[in-house]
Amino acid sequence: MKEIDEWVTGKVTISIGGAPVDMQMTVPATPVTVRRMLPVFRQMTNSFVGVGVGAAEADGKSISCKAGCGACCRQPVPVSEAEAFDLAELVENMPEPRRSEIKARFDKAFGHFAEKGWFAKLDGVAELDKEIRHEVALDYFSEGIACPFLEDESCSIHEVRPVACREYLVTSPSENCSNPTAASIDMVPILAKPSTALCAITQSKTKGTSVKFVPLITALEIARQYDEDTTEKTGESWMADFFSELTHSEIPGRERDV
Repeated sequence: MKEIDEWVTGKVTISIGGAPVDMQMTVPATPVTVRRMLPVFRQMTNSFVGVGVGAAEADGKSISCKAGCGACCRQPVPVSEAEAFDLAELVENMPEPRRSEIKARFDKAFGHFAEKGWFAKLDGVAELDKEIRHEVALDYFSEGIACPFLEDESCSIHEVRPVACREYLVTSPSENCSNPTAASIDMVPILAKPSTALCAITQSKTKGTSVKFVPLITALEIARQYDEDTTEKTGESWMADFFSELTHSEIPGRERDV
């Protein structure tokens, strides 16, 4: 991918759930693909999650999630279309024999759920009610198939892990995560779901290439079957799209420092 030479720093104020949130970020000034924006979206997600963590700790709670506790890494983690291509490239650039090992894990996981017919359940799942979506997720979780990047019960790509993974933190006892229920899991609340907004703006609108729900284990298959959307916009334009999806309102006002 080409290097980015020009950047712009902007300040934005958005209102989520009635609460104003001030943010400052640096984005590409020149047109780029949405995949080049992933570091910005990850950083923004960390900020949102940080607010939630602060609120939980103010209530006397502590985060249970830590290295060595990988129960949540057996869920059908949803990734955006851009993240799927990014993960596929990450794997392709790994040195051997690690590249082949990770690819084998992806193929094994994908083959397992294809054989079980689980992917067929995903058709229209986003439009179904919450209980049915939860059942589909539990069907996946019950198989006990770990994320291909999980090693020694820890994320081996933690720095560049998907946005959805960053949003998932709990304050309930870690042992509860092995058999999660609404009553046993206490999630850290965050102001908004960046992962949902990211999926919306990175979904290709080109006929025949739109991927509506992308479980992480399908990332390599997505990269094999589809061409990546190479639409380019300035960083500010991508952020405007993102904030519109995040807040369901028009682009927020912003101050620029070039």
